[in-house]
Amino acid sequence: MTTLPLPRLQVRLHKRLPKFELDVEWHAGDGVAVLFGPSGAGKTVTLQCLAGLMLPDAGRVVVDGRVLFDAEASVSVPPQQRRVGYVFQGYALFPHLTVARNVGFGLRDRPRAERQRRTEEVLSRLGIEDLADRYPGGLSGGQRQRVALGRALAPDPALLLLDEPLSALDLPLRRALRDELRAILAAWGTAAVVVTHDFTEAYRLGDRIVVYEDGRVIQEAPRAELLWQPASRAVARVMGLTNVLQGTVLKASPDRIQFRWRGQTLEAVNSPSRSYLPAPDSSLGFFVRPEYVRLIRKDRGADDPTHHMNVMTGRVVREIDFGTTWTLQIRLDEPGEPAQGDFDLEVEVPRLVYEILEIERDRHWRFSIHRGSIHVLPSS
Repeated sequence: MTTLPLPRLQVRLHKRLPKFELDVEWHAGDGVAVLFGPSGAGKTVTLQCLAGLMLPDAGRVVVDGRVLFDAEASVSVPPQQRRVGYVFQGYALFPHLTVARNVGFGLRDRPRAERQRRTEEVLSRLGIEDLADRYPGGLSGGQRQRVALGRALAPDPALLLLDEPLSALDLPLRRALRDELRAILAAWGTAAVVVTHDFTEAYRLGDRIVVYEDGRVIQEAPRAELLWQPASRAVARVMGLTNVLQGTVLKASPDRIQFRWRGQTLEAVNSPSRSYLPAPDSSLGFFVRPEYVRLIRKDRGADDPTHHMNVMTGRVVREIDFGTTWTLQIRLDEPGEPAQGDFDLEVEVPRLVYEILEIERDRHWRFSIHRGSIHVLPSS
């Protein structure tokens, strides 16, 4: 019998605070685990418990087989002995210390020669050796990020924690440094936990994403699985997905589900992972990504076979310009059900399509959704 390797990081925490309660359990293997969720969900509290800066009321933390905390066994390794590096939000560099002294700060208990050798090694690996004698106040955002990473990595931690590492940067720089940070973490090979409330950031940085809401884990999964198979409406909402909708099942088979939504009869591909068939008249949660809704060109016939699937008609009631794309908010024609809001569906189109189709002038459209683009949510 093959024995599966234990996860590098095993986390079970319970912490009660005056107006908040954290109760989470998750694990992670090699690579980067991202704690993703809205502000106040308990992500930073988790990091503080992992680092030993906050004592949980109950639980267990194991890193590479080493127990850092176990409430039942009365084990709580002091922070300075945990071999955990911490990159704080905003980096928290010491302004009165040079870059070299910032990086070497965690090596103060080592012999001077060893401290200098390790500092020089880290500066070189991060490509900031030419900044050694400069002070944080004169550095760019990207340079400060590397210095903060260097300070956390210099003691050779078993676990690296990063709390909103890009939040202090403006948007263009944040995008540029996101991939750079991913490359650094991959090259270093240290197990890492990153906190963010930005899903794009979570997806680009993480190998495994743990979704937090109100002090609980509502899903943990590899990033691709989470992107395409959110476990519930709550997860889809936290991820910021639009077009998270509710229909009623008409009939279902192992590979197809037919359902009613806003007076329309639609068909979706049934998930191969679904272990049951939804019963007729049961509620069905689903979502459709706005970019997967296709407007039907008016110079093509009504029976054009490329657009025959899940066809609807509606009117653009609002539009939002995002520069390279437009988001159209569409109200269906005669939906047959009371309205649930100002619009029924969001559609995203490239700017060029918006201009070619003259959508600013022409507000009434037929559109279609391929059955494979309708993602059915598990019942909850």
